[in-house]
Amino acid sequence: MNQVLVISGASKGIGWATAKRYLQAGFRVINLSRSPCELPEVSNLSVDLLDPNWEQQHTDALLDLVGEPEKLVLVHNAAMMTKETVQTLESETLRRVMELNVVAPAALNRLLIPRMKTGSSIIYISSTLGRKAVANTHAYVVSKHAAIGQMRATCQDLAGTLIHTAAVCPGFTETEMLKEHLGAHPEVYQQITAGIAHKRLAQPEEIAETIWFASQNPVLNGAIIDANLGQIEV
Repeated sequence: MNQVLVISGASKGIGWATAKRYLQAGFRVINLSRSPCELPEVSNLSVDLLDPNWEQQHTDALLDLVGEPEKLVLVHNAAMMTKETVQTLESETLRRVMELNVVAPAALNRLLIPRMKTGSSIIYISSTLGRKAVANTHAYVVSKHAAIGQMRATCQDLAGTLIHTAAVCPGFTETEMLKEHLGAHPEVYQQITAGIAHKRLAQPEEIAETIWFASQNPVLNGAIIDANLGQIEV
């Protein structure tokens, strides 16, 4: 069976683990990112999704790689996280974050939905911060709330097509992006895990398995899936 995964940002972290999971299931995997996914079976298309002109440059190559699959899964994984508050947020920073986290997924939807047959799916990677907020991450919080709204709108627009969609909301996950955001401060990690019911960070492979499950089960159409090991309520 000709099954294809198109995923953005599969060079590391959750994206890399997701690419590996779909390869194990027999999918052809196409990664869209500036850096390649080093898994040898992955087809890499070097794309800067922050560039508003990427569609003009890469649409033909993308559609050639995708072909006419029997099932197509599209995972919107690439994201940017910045540090700022409502008082300090620059307009250009917000534009860049929204370009990658929200605008690029919309463009990919428009390009690839015509190639989707019954049983295909679109999975948005939102965040725990798509459901709540913390200080000093203003643009990212806004964009991840938008991703959930985008998923809900996708569900309504695709009614009757038998293509389904869901949003996976990872909690604190042991990725390069989290490490860069938090810095090398063990006490910060201790504070984080103290608020998690399982007292540890999620692993990229666990999130990848959640993405796989969501993409294969149309009963989850329109669902928001918290993948955070349980948050301790205070």
